[in-house]
Formats: sequence, C-alpha cells, structure tokens
Amino acid sequence: MGIVVIKDLNKHFAGLHALRDVNLEVEQGTVHAIIGPNGAGKSTLLNCFVGRLVPETGSITFDGRSLIGLRPYQINQAGVSRVFQTPEIFGDLTLLENVLIPAFAHRDGTYRLNLWASLEGEGDVRDQALQALEDVGMAEFRSVTAETLSRGDKRRLELAMCLVQRPKLLLLDEPTAGMSRADTNATIDLLSEISETGITMVVIEHDMHVVFSLADRVTVMAQGTPIAEGSPGMIKGDPRVQEAYLGAAPA
Repeated sequence: MGIVVIKDLNKHFAGLHALRDVNLEVEQGTVHAIIGPNGAGKSTLLNCFVGRLVPETGSITFDGRSLIGLRPYQINQAGVSRVFQTPEIFGDLTLLENVLIPAFAHRDGTYRLNLWASLEGEGDVRDQALQALEDVGMAEFRSVTAETLSRGDKRRLELAMCLVQRPKLLLLDEPTAGMSRADTNATIDLLSEISETGITMVVIEHDMHVVFSLADRVTVMAQGTPIAEGSPGMIKGDPRVQEAYLGAAPA
C-alpha cells in the first residue's frame, strides 16, 4: 500500500461536483504528478488533503493514518508540507529568519511564540535552519532580505522552509509558475535532488517539461475525476490525455 491512499473522494460546491469518486495511490519515495485542465479538481484535491476543505464522502490516508477531520497544523505535524503556487515567505525578514520560524514551530508544535522555549536549544534549531538553507544552495545568502530574491530563489527559500520541518511528503502546487526557463530548470534540478533523499512528492503542474522531467508516475484529471494514470511515457501517448489536456503528444 502507498504512503498516500485516497478512496472514493467526493466534494461538491453548490451544484458543482468538484471531485467525483477520486481514487489515487502514491508510492513512498516517488514523484507523482497530477495534471489536467483548469477546473479539473487538482487544487480541490490538494485542499482536501491538507484539511482546508472537508470532502462529503471518501477517505484520505497518509502513512497509515486517516487525515479526514484533522486540522491543517495537525496534518503538517504528521509529516506533510505544502508549497503554494505563489511563494509564501516573509519578505521583510532575512532568509535565515524565514527558515527559523517553521523550524521553531516544528520543534514546539505551534507557531505561537514561547520566548523561554525558543531560547532553550536555540543553537540546535539555528543549525537545522542553516542546514536547510545549505540543502537548497542558499546558506551564503542567509542575511539577505527575502523580498529582494528572484522568483526562482523565493521558491528555493520556501523549499528550505519546508525541509527544515523534516517532511515525509511534499505537496507542490505549480512550483515553477511564473518562472523563466532558467529558473524552471534550476528548480527541476533541486526537486530531483530532494526526491533522491527519499521524500515523497505530489506535484500539480501545467508545464509538461517539468512533469516529464520529474515524475515517476502521472495522474490525469478532467471534470473532477482521474481519466488516466501511468508512467510519463504512457501518458504522453494516451489519446484520452491528448484530447483532454495535451492537445497533441509532446515531441
């Protein structure tokens, strides 16, 4: 059984059936891409997974534990970190300060500041934050203000903020959106390196270059339900995928 198992998931918004009998399994240590046209239900699926939305029916299991009914912070504490389409960083803080915030929150189980608890063991947490910056190639810029970074480097910083929490699963919502091709390729390389450490990834992405460079397996969604699943090579040649999303098989 996979580290992520979703069964018969359904979610409605008024008269809209956003998710319809979704079944999905993600194997541990793999990169699993979810693609599909706008309105296919991809982001709704992610929001159900992290507790921002509650499905009407179905189950979501992560690492053997049901996530239905858990709050977002509880899901995060269980080992799930999410990267949003627009980087969620603190622009007026330095890179190190950005990474220290989730580092202390992961240690203490809360984002509420406890001054005495924060001072205790501060050196260890700082070392972890510096290591996370090192892992994404940004330790030398630790004192730089985050708002001065390029789009690609803001994504690197956000990944460091996730990695310092030692996740088992990374959920990435269009991680290369708005990037230049050079930044996109650099992000692909970084995500490949992270994947090699054993962290499982679920990636929502419109850029097929990113999908076919990273993914071990691809699920295609349309109108709230998966219509195809397989290796990148299988998906490239699937006529249902070409009709629903790709338009034509990539070169």
